[in-house]
Amino acid sequence: MRLGLAVGYSSVRVDSKLELVLEADRLGYHSVWAAEAYGSDAVTMLSWYGASTKQIMLGAGILQMPARTPAMTAMTAVTLSELSGGRFLLGLGLSGPQVVEGWHGRPYGKPLGKTREYVKIVRQIIERKERVTHSGDHYQLPYTGPGSTGMGRSLRLTIKPSHGIPIYLASIGPKNVALTAEIADGWLPFWYSPRHSPEVFAPHLETGFGRSVDSTKAQRFDIAPSVPAVVTDDLDQARWGIRPMLALYVGGMGARGKNFYFDLACRYGYEEQATRIQDLYLDGKRAEAMAEIPDEMVDEVALIGSKERIRDSLEAWRESGVTTLVAMAQDATTLRTLAELLL
Repeated sequence: MRLGLAVGYSSVRVDSKLELVLEADRLGYHSVWAAEAYGSDAVTMLSWYGASTKQIMLGAGILQMPARTPAMTAMTAVTLSELSGGRFLLGLGLSGPQVVEGWHGRPYGKPLGKTREYVKIVRQIIERKERVTHSGDHYQLPYTGPGSTGMGRSLRLTIKPSHGIPIYLASIGPKNVALTAEIADGWLPFWYSPRHSPEVFAPHLETGFGRSVDSTKAQRFDIAPSVPAVVTDDLDQARWGIRPMLALYVGGMGARGKNFYFDLACRYGYEEQATRIQDLYLDGKRAEAMAEIPDEMVDEVALIGSKERIRDSLEAWRESGVTTLVAMAQDATTLRTLAELLL
């Protein structure tokens, strides 16, 4: 099981975590992953980190598909890959309806169909076997629909990529997880529970592997969850450090009836608690929502506590199929401890 570092995204001000990234690079971490929502973008941060590091892979975790055309994503991926000597990992995700429609001004539509077409076009461009054409429900290349001039032509990427670019997808729901296993090279789950993975995720991964044209997919597929990680002797304080984000996702990352993380908590067996968390959070009672999160829920999705406690927990993550553990760590001590235990 490899180690990665998740640096997230900046919200209030652009916050470089270069010192942590440099330490992870020195320690032999496999990858660093930058995210985006509606603050800092992932591409600029990865470029910043890539210019100062030597070996660590640069993971987009994730690039929002509604924010970029498939062609723009492919151009960006190839450019970062070539400049970094083949260190780029392309993570993609659709994001939620609030961000897609509220921020990017795009219809949320049908995520499964959009994702399948998007990945197909990106792969076509990167592989550069022929001029790109696509006629789908969501994307048309060349575009000939309303408002077109009729002058669009099929094009081919001018750059000749010298490195392969693995494509990862962020997904949670059963059908999306199956699609990820079918068409992607890796999976970026969030709030992943190794305890519940066998019944919540494994069947859908197997469905996707069965649909893939690559019979070796299951053997080389990278499962890379982002995992809150804190080395500390104060277990209760560590749990309270995670509760605000967990409450945000379960309670407020979407509306009632349209929150993927709420649904995930229910699939983990916390339907009663998740309902209370969501009700309180959407009523503006955030502190009360955090207090409703049981210790067990936090412990399932995080690596927290003493070095010994974390060491004893790691085997469950490995046995559940995780191949790259992407630590959401904020301090060098945690980075070094995880490196001692895994590298």
